[in-house]
Amino acid sequence: MTLKAKEELEQADVIVGYATYVDLIRSLLRPNVEVIAGGMGEEVERAKVAIERAMKGKHVAVVSSGDAGVYGMAGPVLELASLMRVDVPIEVVPGVTAAVAAAAKLGAPIMGDFAVISLSDILTPWSDIEKRLKAAVEADFVIVLYNPQSGSRRTPLVMAHKILLEGRAASTPVGIVRKVSRTGEHVTITTLGEMLNHEIDMTTTIIIGNSKTRIVNGKIITSRGYNIVNE
Repeated sequence: MTLKAKEELEQADVIVGYATYVDLIRSLLRPNVEVIAGGMGEEVERAKVAIERAMKGKHVAVVSSGDAGVYGMAGPVLELASLMRVDVPIEVVPGVTAAVAAAAKLGAPIMGDFAVISLSDILTPWSDIEKRLKAAVEADFVIVLYNPQSGSRRTPLVMAHKILLEGRAASTPVGIVRKVSRTGEHVTITTLGEMLNHEIDMTTTIIIGNSKTRIVNGKIITSRGYNIVNE
């Protein structure tokens, strides 16, 4: 969480968000703040409620995990406000997205160009996800996978793994970070070949290295081409 995000939460009159995320920041909220929490799949409804409260002059904070602009609530709020022709100031406050947070736990795996791909096919057709995976593999991007697997949605990760193995060596370094920066955080460094043998769920971020990625002293590093000479 950035300091700016923390300040906005502490000053808000109304907090709107997915219940799980709201629970994570309750200790920062003022005692008299109005909390509007809901379930997964109710993003548009929450955006509408937030806008309606803002139209009444309330200081509203819409909560996302990581960064609100990365698979978060910034898009729905801005789009809906435009559709409703609402004239209230809207500020997108940056956070720390899971790709960056997980990379820091692993070492320096995204030192160069990288691609972030969500494996959730709830809002994006699998055919589009498959195209993006294949293109990222061919372009030798380091690949960060969001929303890799849930209890009821396991096929996309298996299919993604197959695509990755078609273009990368099984020995390619892979980092698996569950619950990054939260209670219960767990960091695993493994290989592409062994990736599916580890616990992976919706709180997991997976970083797959490229042809320049290696493991050094227990950390994943992707070289940018610096000429580092051992004197």
